[in-house]
Amino acid sequence: MEELIGRLATNASIDSVVAEKTIGIILGFLRREGPSEQVQALIDEIPGAEAAISSSNSSGGLSSLMGGGMMAVGARLMGLGLGIPDIQNIARELFRFGRDKIGADRMRAIIAETPGLSQLA
Repeated sequence: MEELIGRLATNASIDSVVAEKTIGIILGFLRREGPSEQVQALIDEIPGAEAAISSSNSSGGLSSLMGGGMMAVGARLMGLGLGIPDIQNIARELFRFGRDKIGADRMRAIIAETPGLSQLA
């Protein structure tokens, strides 16, 4: 987790606390909406990912009204103070990290098979 937090903080220019929350939100979304085998392989490569996902699940509010899809993820990330360019940078960095950890084919499958995710790639 520390490796990914560091990469996001540096390459996406965000605070490490925001980076950790962002990771939990995005991985939780991928777990719910993406191809389970590939997403689990990614989660397994990130020590601390399960805890980040669990802590990110405790929020409700507007995102719960939006149904939990990509719109809800965007609303939650914006609630952390991130704008659209920040979210795109974070997503691209997470995709690069994923390719490094689980390979390009599995990461491509996650992007292609998760509703709304390809618009961030």
